[in-house]
Amino acid sequence: MTRRAVLIFPGRGTYNAPELGYVSRHHGLENDTVRQFDAHRKSNGHLTVSDLDGAAKFDPETYSTGSVASALIFACGALDAQVLADDIEIVAITGNSMGWYTALAAASVLSLPDGFQVADTMGCLMEEHGVGGQTVYPFVGDDWQSDEVEKQRLLNLISDIASKPQHQLSLSIDLGGMLVVAGDIAGLAAFEKAVPQKGVFPLRLKNHAAFHTHMQQNVAQLGRQALADIDWSSPNVPIIDGTGKIWWPDMSDLQALAAYTLGDQICETYNFTKAVQVAAKEYAPDLFVVAGPGTTLGGAVAQSLVGCGWLGMRDRDSFLQLQAETGVLSAMGRDDQRRKVEK
Repeated sequence: MTRRAVLIFPGRGTYNAPELGYVSRHHGLENDTVRQFDAHRKSNGHLTVSDLDGAAKFDPETYSTGSVASALIFACGALDAQVLADDIEIVAITGNSMGWYTALAAASVLSLPDGFQVADTMGCLMEEHGVGGQTVYPFVGDDWQSDEVEKQRLLNLISDIASKPQHQLSLSIDLGGMLVVAGDIAGLAAFEKAVPQKGVFPLRLKNHAAFHTHMQQNVAQLGRQALADIDWSSPNVPIIDGTGKIWWPDMSDLQALAAYTLGDQICETYNFTKAVQVAAKEYAPDLFVVAGPGTTLGGAVAQSLVGCGWLGMRDRDSFLQLQAETGVLSAMGRDDQRRKVEK
């Protein structure tokens, strides 16, 4: 019996110490796709995916940089997409932040080498030219119940801080039950001072720029110049972008898709929550498959589904009950869930 699935790809911050060796463990380094990625990295004088994934030790300073993280995260996700079980039918694809680049490759909008080039190039440009930073803060409690009042309070706070002289602050990513906030040093400091401490939150993200804000317009321009020769094709599966828009097979304006990817996708808020909710409502899949690396994006997917009351879910407990009954979410970064969706 065919299982209809939405495939989701993670963004930055998902390849950490536990993920060291992910490519080797699950796919092997003697792999034609890995060789293609390695050849691209080597031609630009960078450490290869094999070198980085096969290293003896994880160095946070190195692995959190754009030039390293983007290559590894794209490689893990793209390779995972190749080993899904034969009974899984992908009905739609989306991704979080740079996971959009992996989604484009998985839907054959970009070839795998071109998709890797886009992710790797943008990661390097962000590291070299990106400005500002990001911090994460939740607006739901441990029960995951939607709290639109608290969310709006935080959005108002962001707007208030952004209106101050010499303060830049924006919503970067709407991420399930969390907001990823981006800005300059003054804006981030003001936000972090204004919100109550909740465990580790507000959590500043290491080596991240102010992704998905107007502060990255220069990076977007450099990306368009560097990637002008990339070939774009019609998606073979519907893909849902960071605004919740669906790009359909044989019906998508490829020039507009390229312009979005190397324009607003970089410089405007990325609404991952909406992308997941659109996927659920439009395609009513049997399950959501979150490609690796990492395990953290699964929580944001679940919170997004709870937030729209999908299949009657209203809180964390109701999600866990549905998960126990149906296995509605499989994160390939978790071995127990990976086994359910891998060949």
